[in-house]
Amino acid sequence: MGHDIRTYGGWRRRHGIGLLGMDTASTFLALGVAMVLVLVAATAPDVFIYLLPPVALGGGLGLVRVQGRPVARWLWARLRWRWGVLRGYTRYRAGVVTDHPRAFQLPGVLAPLTLLSAEDGYGGRYGIVWDRRTGLLTATLRVVPASTWLADRGDADAWVAAWGGWLAGLGHMPAVRWVTVTVDTAPEPGSTLADAVRRAVVPTAPAPARTIMNELVRAAPMAAADVDTRVSITFDPKAAASRPRDLLEAVAELGRTLDGLASRLGGCGVSVLGRATAAEIAGAVRTAFDPHARGEVNRLLAQPGSEEILGWCDAGPVSATEHTDHYEHDGGLSVSWAWHEPPRQNVRSDVLARLVAPGPFPKRVSLQYRVFPAAAASRVLQQEVNAAAFRAQFRRRTGRDETARDSWDAARARQAAVEEAMGAGVCLVSMYVTVTVTDPDHLRQAAAGVEAAADSSKIRLRRLWGSQAAGFATTLPCGICPPALSRRHIH
Repeated sequence: MGHDIRTYGGWRRRHGIGLLGMDTASTFLALGVAMVLVLVAATAPDVFIYLLPPVALGGGLGLVRVQGRPVARWLWARLRWRWGVLRGYTRYRAGVVTDHPRAFQLPGVLAPLTLLSAEDGYGGRYGIVWDRRTGLLTATLRVVPASTWLADRGDADAWVAAWGGWLAGLGHMPAVRWVTVTVDTAPEPGSTLADAVRRAVVPTAPAPARTIMNELVRAAPMAAADVDTRVSITFDPKAAASRPRDLLEAVAELGRTLDGLASRLGGCGVSVLGRATAAEIAGAVRTAFDPHARGEVNRLLAQPGSEEILGWCDAGPVSATEHTDHYEHDGGLSVSWAWHEPPRQNVRSDVLARLVAPGPFPKRVSLQYRVFPAAAASRVLQQEVNAAAFRAQFRRRTGRDETARDSWDAARARQAAVEEAMGAGVCLVSMYVTVTVTDPDHLRQAAAGVEAAADSSKIRLRRLWGSQAAGFATTLPCGICPPALSRRHIH
């Protein structure tokens, strides 16, 4: 007797009115150039001969693709990378022996960030990452997800529905810019178990018993894993309804927003442990840059008064160097990928299970949600439906047959519009994955393992060539969003 298996879908790549793989602006530019060529050919054939070679060259640079990008963008990215290498923008060295208060400023896109500690209103404190350049505030909720493998199928369906409702609710909160869900896994360094055993074993215990406990401590890291799940919420005070006048009022508004979000998050299949403290945020950044320090950081966080022991000045690396295909930092090398294409077919609720599962190397998997405001969601989806109809009309006028992919894309656009009309939220989803090794010889093995896990999850990842440092920072609880970074000039 068969059982019904609930599947989920609805992912769709945003296209706009684009032809031949171009975006909307490039499409209208190409159509304009084509009209000019037709007019010139009809009125001045001699001039047309001289215009044709540069137009053909420009068309080749815009239409021919390398690694999924037009040749022009690919060449421009390479030139910018070479320029950055020559200017030393890809290297970071911290002054260890110096009295400068910002000697340990973090590298790259993390440089404008600083860490604040605020009262949560319940007698505790929590950490906030403040972007001094944009004014954005990022707070992190520590959660423990329930396993869908051990839960009833109906409960898993309810969790997925609650998560969709939680995201849809963000459309009515314009101050929330984006939400980043990160699953951070690593082999257990053994410090937690070793400390617990050391406190429990008394000096008068029999020697065989102490030997057995020592063997258990020594073997445990090979079978255990350190798993940390975080939900980082980035808040824009300028978009808040209360219009906070200063940083103090902005932090207070963020605290009130977190209370509501955390209370509703409990119905999404996770247990909310609370807000991450400033020391826990600094510790997460420190262990990402220096994987050898994981045991030491865990030990410090377990002690009372960790806020005074572990601060933002301890989070950054002493040195870091960005290469085109990996990121080299204190005691480790990391490779980062971005979500190139979501699953084309419907998937089950545990589709990401293998990708986020612990492995032999430290790994961080981040899903980033940028929710459209509720007032703009219907307009955006209607534009997507109109764009799909425009492309279909263009194919009919040019005598091209509709492919199965074109039909699927148009159906998904109409489906999204119908679901939004029924109350669903609309958001831009992206994924970033970072894996870290301490031995350069293991880098290829770790990268192959992540790509194989992504394939099993029906996801296509693309390595962030020339953007490894930004991808690395995105998976940290610091509120980094690459699309937002690309829209502003970074010195």
